[in-house]
Parts: sequence; structure tokens; C-alpha cells
Amino acid sequence: MSEAASETYVLPSALIGRADLARLVREVETVDGDLESQKVRTGGDKTAYHMPTMSQALSDFLDLNKIDVTNDHVRMLMKEQLRKLKDKAPIVHMTFAVEADPESIQKLVAWLRENAHPHTLLSIGLQPALVGGVYMRTPNHIHDFSMRSVFQGKRGVMISQLEGLK
Repeated sequence: MSEAASETYVLPSALIGRADLARLVREVETVDGDLESQKVRTGGDKTAYHMPTMSQALSDFLDLNKIDVTNDHVRMLMKEQLRKLKDKAPIVHMTFAVEADPESIQKLVAWLRENAHPHTLLSIGLQPALVGGVYMRTPNHIHDFSMRSVFQGKRGVMISQLEGLK
């Protein structure tokens, strides 16, 4: 993988937030340390290496990006780029009225990465006072898609409708 290609990593949809990305960075550093230790012990004989155990997230990341983790230079570039990505990736904060299921969150992350930015991370919160819907905050905008805001916006209509019932 070239240096230019290392800046265009594809993130698996299972990597949702900054904490997930931080875990991935720590795991890459651990794998790098394991492989470096093996390199010293075997005198650089890559045929004597045994691959360290990796999480599904790291395996998916390596597969998606077609990365040869045994290549020292590629690992070094990958660590640098993932650290930068962890610190600079755009984050969308979403607050829901109820807890969203993981499958829906992964679909939402995939959509954001396809339509907003390929490295978008999600920060999720809960606020039962929203009644329903979502409150979304990006670095530039705040969007209130909650039922509460809909009801507040239609307050006059609802009052006139209720008065008509008398």
C-alpha cells in the first residue's frame, strides 16, 4: 500500500465512534509490538512468524483496505494515519429519545460515511425528554428532528384543533 493510499482508509461500519477507533489504534500498536518482537527473536525470518490474534474489527479493517500487516513500513504508516484519523475525524453527535439498536446505528454510520464524509464517527446520547426522533449536532450545524420540536412548531395548529373539539 502506498503512502497516498494510506490516507484513504475505508472504515468498517462496526467502527462507530472515537472509542472504537482508539481501540483499533491500540490493537494495531499491540500487533506491531508482537511482530517486532518476533522479528528480533527469529532474526527477521518472516516464515517463522505466527500472526497475533486480532479482533474482528481489525481483521475487517485490514481486509477492507487490503493491508499486509507483516510489512513493517505499511504498519508504521497505518499507525500514523490511524492516530491522525482518531484525532481529526469528523464527529456527528446524535441524541435519541430511546436506545437505538446496533444494526440501525451501523446503517446510519454507513450512510453518513457514504454521503457526508468517509471517516465520519458517531457520538450517541440518550435524552428521554425528546419524546421521539433525534437531535443531531455536527461541527457546523444543529438539527432538531425530535417530536418535541415538531409539537412546538405546530402548537398553534394543535390549540386551534383542540378548541374546535369543544
